[in-house]
Amino acid sequence: MRATREGTVPGADTAPRRLVAFIARARQAAILLVLVLLLLATELDNHRFLSNQGIKDLLLDAAILMLVAVGQAVVVITRNVDLSVGSVLGISAFAAGNLLAGGANPVWAVVAAILLGAGFGLVNGLLVSFGQVPALVVTLGMLYVVRGLDSIWVGPREITSQSLPSGFTDFGHGGLGPIPYLALIAVAATVAVAYYLARYRSGREFYAIGSNAQAARLAGIGLRKRVVAAYIFAGALAGLAGALYVARFAYVDATTGGGYELTVISAVVVGGVAMTGGVGTVYGAALGALLLTSINSVLPALNVSSVWEEAIDGSLLLLAIAVDRIVAGRVTSALRERSPHRG
Repeated sequence: MRATREGTVPGADTAPRRLVAFIARARQAAILLVLVLLLLATELDNHRFLSNQGIKDLLLDAAILMLVAVGQAVVVITRNVDLSVGSVLGISAFAAGNLLAGGANPVWAVVAAILLGAGFGLVNGLLVSFGQVPALVVTLGMLYVVRGLDSIWVGPREITSQSLPSGFTDFGHGGLGPIPYLALIAVAATVAVAYYLARYRSGREFYAIGSNAQAARLAGIGLRKRVVAAYIFAGALAGLAGALYVARFAYVDATTGGGYELTVISAVVVGGVAMTGGVGTVYGAALGALLLTSINSVLPALNVSSVWEEAIDGSLLLLAIAVDRIVAGRVTSALRERSPHRG
């Protein structure tokens, strides 16, 4: 059922939501401003940084992280988290690469990777929603389960460019001018998900669940169904990212995707999606992913040691969490101020 422009999810308080929406837009604008200033400053120091090839490399690096961050954002909006996306990306990448190396149609290989990722997401969602197991515990366990399966299945094997069809790897590096195809896919996915979350009642219900699960339940929203859907979606996007990882790097082994989940969570939180749920947009998550990958590209261009990458990413994450707590406090204060005037 599609929501009207004026309609809201039952039980939602429109004034606090408008305040949160305003703060979220301001935060996204701030991220975009920081990103532009960062790129311009680097270009002034290194005039080859924003060449056609430089822009292409920057967007290629960001595309895969953007896809996984968009899926993670939907899960976090429901006040959950998925720590297994890195390992799911890795095993999906090997599944797609293995099929391609065996002569399978590239479209089928990509679909198989998406279905595999969605399957792991389904298990996560069922355990979290129906099993009532904390998301942190479920997805951390799934991380190790998938990583173990990956190690057993892949072992010492590697998939390299020699065993992959040239058309698939060419697609991974091709594009329209400086805009790679992978970035276009990531942008299309981000816009589609943002439109669904903003314009459809079922999409707004994800926010209602993250804001107040009890109120959402009383309003008749199917919490379990929505949480399962969020995890399936996150898994499917991680699977798609795995297939595109093969196209981008033309290499997969048992370590692919290791530690990626922490980068994804950083991108989501830096992009303004609160870990407490119900706040943020997938546009913010995509901008967060672009900002983090840009930082990682800017440092070598400025001849700064790569050891600073993790320190800067961690600092941004801590800053984002601090901002989230301040925003949460302001929203709580707004609710308290309005409560005496309620009928």
